[in-house]
Amino acid sequence: MKKLESTFANMALSLVIIAVVAAAALAGVFTLTKDTIDDQKKQKEQKAIFSVLPNQGADPFIAPADTIDKEKDLIVYRAFTDATMTNFVGSAVKISENGFGGKFKIMVGFDADGVIVDYSVLEHQETPGLGDKMGMWFKTDKNNQSIINRKAEGNFTVSKDGGDVDAITAATISSRGFLSAVNGAFEAFNLTKPAQEVPETVNDSVPPFLPEENLANDSINEQSVNAK
Repeated sequence: MKKLESTFANMALSLVIIAVVAAAALAGVFTLTKDTIDDQKKQKEQKAIFSVLPNQGADPFIAPADTIDKEKDLIVYRAFTDATMTNFVGSAVKISENGFGGKFKIMVGFDADGVIVDYSVLEHQETPGLGDKMGMWFKTDKNNQSIINRKAEGNFTVSKDGGDVDAITAATISSRGFLSAVNGAFEAFNLTKPAQEVPETVNDSVPPFLPEENLANDSINEQSVNAK
């Protein structure tokens, strides 16, 4: 019996040692690859910023990022034609939201008028073949799927909830989360877009005219003087 107990103890000890070694190995791999993974994410985000903005024939100047909500990773990248930042092109907005499988992140591009140019899914944990279709579903020109080239008003909803956007087939929760993210991105765009300058009204008219009655009186007085 003691020999049996000793065998179980040895097995348990061996399993513990294996688990510790495996955990240490995984931790080491994570540490070694973390910087690489982070760099890849940053590169993907940078690429997404330019891909969702209006095509101006040349890369726009991106102003320093505006962080609106750290919890939602809500960041606005405003774009201008050049470094003078006088001609606003549009904004790329990064935002995270809850889907069916967990949090996902997207980058949404707007032109200067708030029209959706494009979007890119940066990260997601949605079900393959269902929720993960969000990457192309809402930019496919079929029925009422696409939100591209539509003026955003912050009220996109799926048709099942009374809206005018078709949800991904059998993935309504993912679709609701996606449209909620787009609505949040538009609110951030609207909050940070440069104020439009109101052109000054130029008054080219001659100095104020006298009322017609006064003009008539002046004419009569002038005729009286000439008669004398």
